Amino acid sequence: MFKHILVPVDGSETAMKAVARAAALAKTFGSAVTVLYVIDPYPFTGVGADFAYGQAQYLSAATAEANAALDTAKEAITQAGVAQVETMVGEGHAVHDGVVRAVDSVGADLIVMGSHGRRGLEKLVLGSVTQRVLGVVRVPVLVVRD
Repeated sequence: MFKHILVPVDGSETAMKAVARAAALAKTFGSAVTVLYVIDPYPFTGVGADFAYGQAQYLSAATAEANAALDTAKEAITQAGVAQVETMVGEGHAVHDGVVRAVDSVGADLIVMGSHGRRGLEKLVLGSVTQRVLGVVRVPVLVVRD
């Protein structure tokens, strides 16, 4: 039914619940899985040149965080018995833009994502990233609640 599942992660507990659900679906349908972590490559845009010194440090820390979350997710999916698991770090000033681009680039026909991540007040309601993805993609989205 689903040939390629995209799972955006951010290292949160809710994202890992989505990973588990995606792994179960992939095992059932024989789907390939791509786990995605989106980094904003220019977080200091608009705040002045005084913050430019921190760009390299930010990218290094963000990449390390992304790799840790991706490794954890990939291991969980592999342990669930899914053979085809890839990881990717995407870029986007808005996380949902990175997710939308990844859908097209990997040819995903299903997105499985958490209802909210770990960004401030977004934890209290359906996450704005999830809500924006739901509004723009043309593939089914399975939202896994916390």
